[in-house]
Amino acid sequence: MSVEKRIDNGDIVTPSSVREGSVAIDDGQIVAIGTKHNVPEAEQVIDAEGKIVLPGIVDPHVHIDEVPESQGRAGEMKTETAAAALGGVTTFIDFAYQGGDLQFKDDQDLIDGINHKRSKNTESYVDYSLHGVLHRETPQTFDEIELAVEEGVTSFKMFMSSSEMGVSNGFMFEAFEKIAEENAVAAVHTEDISICEARQKQLKRAGKGDSRYFADSRPDFAEAMAAEDAVRAAVETGVKYYGVHTTCRKAAEVFDWFQDDYSNIRAETCTHYTVLDESTHEEFGNQSVLKPPLRTPDDREAMFEYLRNGTLSVVSTDHVTYHEEYKDTDDWWDSPFGANTIQYSLPVFYETAIQQRDFSWPFLVRVMCQNPAQTFGLPQKGTLDPGTDADIVIFDPESGNEIDSENNASNSTYSIYEGMHPSGSVEKVFVRGELVAENGNIVATEGYGDFIERDIPQWTT
Repeated sequence: MSVEKRIDNGDIVTPSSVREGSVAIDDGQIVAIGTKHNVPEAEQVIDAEGKIVLPGIVDPHVHIDEVPESQGRAGEMKTETAAAALGGVTTFIDFAYQGGDLQFKDDQDLIDGINHKRSKNTESYVDYSLHGVLHRETPQTFDEIELAVEEGVTSFKMFMSSSEMGVSNGFMFEAFEKIAEENAVAAVHTEDISICEARQKQLKRAGKGDSRYFADSRPDFAEAMAAEDAVRAAVETGVKYYGVHTTCRKAAEVFDWFQDDYSNIRAETCTHYTVLDESTHEEFGNQSVLKPPLRTPDDREAMFEYLRNGTLSVVSTDHVTYHEEYKDTDDWWDSPFGANTIQYSLPVFYETAIQQRDFSWPFLVRVMCQNPAQTFGLPQKGTLDPGTDADIVIFDPESGNEIDSENNASNSTYSIYEGMHPSGSVEKVFVRGELVAENGNIVATEGYGDFIERDIPQWTT
């Protein structure tokens, strides 16, 4: 028996171990893992000596093709999936909105939003799926949940943080009940909007529009207050609950407390909350304005404490792209929220977690590959197990370069990781066995990526 490809001599990382060996690939799937003496012969052999071989990154929190025309229509599928591929992200989960697109049209529902995003697969270099976003407080919204699940969209996000799209606690509770009936996953952006709006008005009155004041407008306790409301509602309804982009010790404590007694509560943080702190808002100005804000150095360290004990189980990017000119406003409150992060998330997290804090490669694979795939119903992703998709990253731990936004594949012209110098870099990336990125270049055909209809995820304690 001969297979199409074999990766030899690399340090193969699983969620529990690192061992030198070979990976055999055929027909888009992993066929075997072992030594080069006991895996099949191959038509093509790739030498990964001195390199790390890990599953493709599964990023469950990415915003693509969402920026409206009025803000330059940045972050299109082609550019952002190129950035994903160059960063070792082989699967991501984007968002579909009621209204079809960001115009939120009254005559379009969530299925229109799903179809809009599904149609983008002709532009994608990597595989992707969708969360449904619920923001219309109408009875019809609950009917849309079941229809979305039939389309393979098995998780639903709501916002407590936005006047435009935010939902009330009462609506959120009813939505949780319906999502629980479908055995799907509920995800919530938790910041108490009344606190945030009051703080913003205070800062406006004081003329504190400089970005160094931005973090004061969305305090950590506002995130923790909203998290406690949402998690309490989740426990009462029995829904599988996923807390997005946890930033601070106070919010992580909420998840930790509820997880003592309940198994259906999970949460993520993002790479930038483990690497940066509030001083970045002053250093990078409005380019780093995102919500929730970057927090204190103690909060940054708390993210690692709660990742270590399992309270936080996933590291995502919350990637979103804007053209620099729309971020370059006099006052932070006039800047759109978000930062492009996906291309450098893996090398930056490798540097801060493994190189600086002595976490292991299996830890990284758990929080960036296995856990997000298992949490969101992607059994073919996030693993190197035989029979799963051959989504593979070859990472060179010693070939890092200084991060320069001139190298962005994203059509954003800046990076909040600018000037960092991670010691490793992504060398090769395979999606379903096909090489899509190599040495900083996209080598795949646009549209190679597939839309994935996800399973109902099975959560275990």
